[in-house]
Amino acid sequence: MTSHQTTQTMKPATAAKKLGVYLEATPAEFQEGVVSRAELNALQTDPPAWLQELRRNGPHPRPVVAARLGVSIAGLARGGVTDPLTTEQIDALKQEDPGWLRRERATQAEVRKEEERIKERNAQRAAQPRDSRS
Repeated sequence: MTSHQTTQTMKPATAAKKLGVYLEATPAEFQEGVVSRAELNALQTDPPAWLQELRRNGPHPRPVVAARLGVSIAGLARGGVTDPLTTEQIDALKQEDPGWLRRERATQAEVRKEEERIKERNAQRAAQPRDSRS
């Protein structure tokens, strides 16, 4: 008995998200087709020129913009940034360093510090022996 395995495919939007690129900036043939798991792996391991260019210069989707600026996606929205940005625009924002960006970076730093504190607390709790008298 042979098992017939179907090829796992995904929509272009899902593939673009996994690749960290803005779908509307990808080539038409990428946007109009479906992407198999094997094709996605090939794009990740040996990216074509268009993918390298998009990753380098953008336009970048919001998660990438937020990461490059060191803020959350919600922080971008609070700062009025709702559209994809190019690397040049991101660098210009960093140079300008507007008040909202400083506030959002500070907020993000506090969130990371709190997450680290909780992680350490949980690690300490896990390392403590349990009371067996329950």
